[in-house]
Amino acid sequence: MRAAVLEGPGRVSVKIVDRPRPGPGEVRVKLEGCGVCASNLTPWEGPEWMRFPTEPGALGHEGWGMVDAVGEGVESLSPGDRVAALSFKAYGEYDIADAKAAVKLPEALSGRPFPGEPLGCAFNIFRRSAIGAGQTVAIVGIGFLGAILTRLATDAGARVIAISRRPFSLDLARRFGAAETIAMDDHRAIVERVRALTGGRLCDRVIEAVGKQWPLDLAGEIVREGGRLVIAGYHQDGPRQVNMQMWNWKGLDVVNAHERDPEVALQGVREAVAAVASGRLDPGALYTHVYPLERLGEALDATRDRPDGFLKALVTP
Repeated sequence: MRAAVLEGPGRVSVKIVDRPRPGPGEVRVKLEGCGVCASNLTPWEGPEWMRFPTEPGALGHEGWGMVDAVGEGVESLSPGDRVAALSFKAYGEYDIADAKAAVKLPEALSGRPFPGEPLGCAFNIFRRSAIGAGQTVAIVGIGFLGAILTRLATDAGARVIAISRRPFSLDLARRFGAAETIAMDDHRAIVERVRALTGGRLCDRVIEAVGKQWPLDLAGEIVREGGRLVIAGYHQDGPRQVNMQMWNWKGLDVVNAHERDPEVALQGVREAVAAVASGRLDPGALYTHVYPLERLGEALDATRDRPDGFLKALVTP
């Protein structure tokens, strides 16, 4: 099979390697595609801890496709079942997943891309945010994740204030239900605008979905006293400083909404499957760029550089 191998910082090749065989309790998935995650960007840059070359397909963890072989003892899935899989070498034509980590996709999703891991992540973050009707929710950073959270919060009856850097993202936030949008350019001006929009009360919930220091600082300032700050951004470039005095004074609930329990991750994927299949959520417009496997490097660069109109890249084998 063909699979991508990261050869060094900013260098990727496609190699012909042995097709993996599923072991007991595993399934092999003939991949239709894999989403490109921002968590890939630090390995792509080549930090000191990174080891090259990577294993074939490594870093790809947002794959979906068709089960084509099952290992001993697997009864929940059969060849021909279409699934979203929580696997870890999905930048290729095939990958192996634990059968318990593959969620069957219904007929309603036939022919539609379904990167289950990031969709499930959005639903898990939403659950941890405890958003309800009548609340004011600020979402700092409107990309793939922020747009979905905007839709989910709006559907729950919350008033969403979307804060993002790009005009394209702010337009998207309005399409996904945001009541107000604010350009993320001037820190003090943003805080004062949020105060004006909330009658000085600030926000019941703030979701930081960027993964950088300044958006985290901003998020802390616009949560009301006794509110909840939800950290959804993936902070992968080192330590952060926070204004602990302010966080203490406000009595904030601070939630790190990154899940590591496989069962919780799967719960989010199942919720996403149900929402998209029923038509409650349509993420199709968020898959803005599709690349063949041979252009994985371009997909990673676009994920880093975020050209105008870019939200989420998918890679197809």
